[in-house]
Amino acid sequence: MSRIVNTKKTSAAEAAAPRKGVAKPAENVVDMEMSTGADSHMGLRLWLRMLTTTNLVQAELRKRLRNEFDTTLPRFDLMAQLERNPEGLKMTELSRRLMVTGGNVTGITDQLEKEGLVVRDTDPNDRRATTVRLTREGRALFDRMAVAHEQWVVELFGGLGLDDKTRMHQRLGKLKHHLLDSLREDD
Repeated sequence: MSRIVNTKKTSAAEAAAPRKGVAKPAENVVDMEMSTGADSHMGLRLWLRMLTTTNLVQAELRKRLRNEFDTTLPRFDLMAQLERNPEGLKMTELSRRLMVTGGNVTGITDQLEKEGLVVRDTDPNDRRATTVRLTREGRALFDRMAVAHEQWVVELFGGLGLDDKTRMHQRLGKLKHHLLDSLREDD
């Protein structure tokens, strides 16, 4: 077995230079929060860290819901709203709670209805309004998904101790109340 050895000496400058056609990776850029400079406003850096963390958790939850239950996070979220309201919710209320357009809610509801997981009832007082609720099969499936979802979230946050989680929860609560108060003032 023969080996070809490169005997050409490479200078440090040549080794550090990016190869033609290959983008030089940014040093120490782990995610978008690090793409701001060290002198960036801390509020922006905090927002980007929260966003990055949320995106990481959501991506993992989406993957696990798809792999374990062949479903999506929007379907899970819609079913969660219906599980909390056994009498059902009007389509407009579902749209408001999920913060998505009515068209998105209609599309998801259509799929779930075809699968026998939800039913639509026309409101006897307003024929234009439709109430959606889980079927027995939908409730059973959601119950299984909810147990798994809770375990996954607990696992994903397992790197933090109870004290850390409690402090973060309290501090984010403080931020939430500040935002709600300041946004009400702007209305």
